[in-house]
Amino acid sequence: MCVKGLYFLTVLSGLAASGVLQVSGMRIYTSSNVEAVNGTDVRLKCTFQSSSPINPNSVVISWTFRPLGPGREESVFHYQQKPYPPPDGIFRKRILWDGNIAGRDASIIIREVKFTYNGTYICQVKNPPDVHGAVGEIRLRVVTSASFSELLLLALAIGGGIAAVVILLIIILSCRRCKRRQRQRHPEECEEAPRKERKDPTACHPSRAIHLYLSQTTLEIDSSDGMISDPSTPDSSSSEDEGPSSDDDDGGDDSD
Repeated sequence: MCVKGLYFLTVLSGLAASGVLQVSGMRIYTSSNVEAVNGTDVRLKCTFQSSSPINPNSVVISWTFRPLGPGREESVFHYQQKPYPPPDGIFRKRILWDGNIAGRDASIIIREVKFTYNGTYICQVKNPPDVHGAVGEIRLRVVTSASFSELLLLALAIGGGIAAVVILLIIILSCRRCKRRQRQRHPEECEEAPRKERKDPTACHPSRAIHLYLSQTTLEIDSSDGMISDPSTPDSSSSEDEGPSSDDDDGGDDSD
């Protein structure tokens, strides 16, 4: 008998190690306590794990509400292939589906919470054949203003953002100062290279320009007909003719 018992335990341990035997059941994860300010939206987070493959067509999610005082449980939300918000009751038009079946998320959002919403919210998920397991419970507390811890977290978030901006500005200013110091210590390295002068393609070489200038001075333009003629030079014949005529005139005057 002892040998058979040891053999049976050995077989079971081997199957468990090989993964043939798996513990069936659904595991639900939720926050135990949630606090929300009156008139604001609050997200009730509920995630799950199943030993069976997730089939979106067969997963069933249900949320129920149990008030603090005496009263019966009330259906809050139902999901089966698609979301089904409550058609009536205190949660009518106040529940939004915010989950993802593929991501194993069954969370919902309650819009504009009231003080009558104080109580326990129960999240239950079924994924056949995993239909048994513990449920998740969230105790919601609606308050008139945010608690000290939430205000502290908000202040820390704002302070962290301001600190990040200040650090960034300090880094930028320090970089600029370093560049200025480098320019003062090594001004020759910071000077820009001299720019090359662009030559005018219409300009002539200096020797050609002088030649053109000389050639232009040897020409004259007649303003009467616009024709170009040679420059005027003193005519020897005309000067000779003019000379004797002036002498003759002088001689005639003397004879008289």
